[in-house]
Amino acid sequence: MGSEELAEIQDCLERQWPGPGPKSATFEAEFCQYRGLPNLVVVNSGSSALYLATTLLALPPGSDIIVPSFTWVSCAHSILLAGHRPVFCDVDLDTQNVTADTIAEVMTPATRAIMVVHYAGLPVQLQPVIALGLPIIEDAAHAVASMLAGRPCGGIGDIGVFSYDAVKNLAMGEGGAVTSRHQALADRARLLRYCGVVKSGFDAANTAHPRWWEHEICAVFPKLLVSDLNAAVGLAQLRKLDALQARRKRIWDIYQKEFADLDWLRRPSEAGPADRHSYFTYLVRIPNRDRSARTLYQQGIYTTLRYHPLHLNPIFDTKVSLPNTERLGADALNLPLHPRLTDDEVATIVAAVRTLPASW
Repeated sequence: MGSEELAEIQDCLERQWPGPGPKSATFEAEFCQYRGLPNLVVVNSGSSALYLATTLLALPPGSDIIVPSFTWVSCAHSILLAGHRPVFCDVDLDTQNVTADTIAEVMTPATRAIMVVHYAGLPVQLQPVIALGLPIIEDAAHAVASMLAGRPCGGIGDIGVFSYDAVKNLAMGEGGAVTSRHQALADRARLLRYCGVVKSGFDAANTAHPRWWEHEICAVFPKLLVSDLNAAVGLAQLRKLDALQARRKRIWDIYQKEFADLDWLRRPSEAGPADRHSYFTYLVRIPNRDRSARTLYQQGIYTTLRYHPLHLNPIFDTKVSLPNTERLGADALNLPLHPRLTDDEVATIVAAVRTLPASW
């Protein structure tokens, strides 16, 4: 964050328009152009976008939707809030992504849709998943710049979801969006996000409607609008996203090179030659994970695990076994990766990791 964001916020305030308005509309248009998407409907968070996307599928109540366990809790919550049942599947140990095989293992006649997550921004190989013949919600929260065989992640499944929260590659503070290759779904999303009101009074007043305050309401739905203050920050971030991405890739490449000779450390997978990664987070698998995380923390290096397996959380009351996800839950650790890291700080992290206990 810097002067560009401050200038956009100042412009927003000088216009006396902090709520949803021109900045939000401009962000939608510029993001579509940047990513090559047919449409974008910005909302107040990625979690709201997931709920909106799940609702847009209009599935029968109580439908089973397959979702990876190795992901953020909003994925499962969105399914439950929409009146359906999350069915957790495993991921590939090396890519941390779902595959057609891990999905097929839990498919039943009750399965009505699939939610995939491009973990860390590495594209899921979607063609075999599409071949399973079910609607796909494509969670591209980590994949703001990712490409799969020349196509933008988020724009390949039936509905795509983005997140612009405070730790994402493009950060609004809070914000999210949905997109769809089906224009009718995008149009429906635009109707739903403002409490299901077809036209605001302001918009209706610009038509021949004689009583613009009499709202037509198409559905019962929460308000998911994003403010122009958040969109203003998002615009500044979008316009320098290429530079931010280049910095992330440089840090990623340093890690990949510096850890290549450590036979006790498993590095993350690279994107294929026809694909593009977003480098949202850098996940390693190491022995003595918990002890190692504490050792790094004591040296001023904050690490984390993205994410604690959802199927192991008592709130979901599952009895399933997902071996790869459970293995990641036991030995995976995410190292710092963000554009404000200096080369000296990266060197400090590398040196500290290299001194960790080296035995499985």
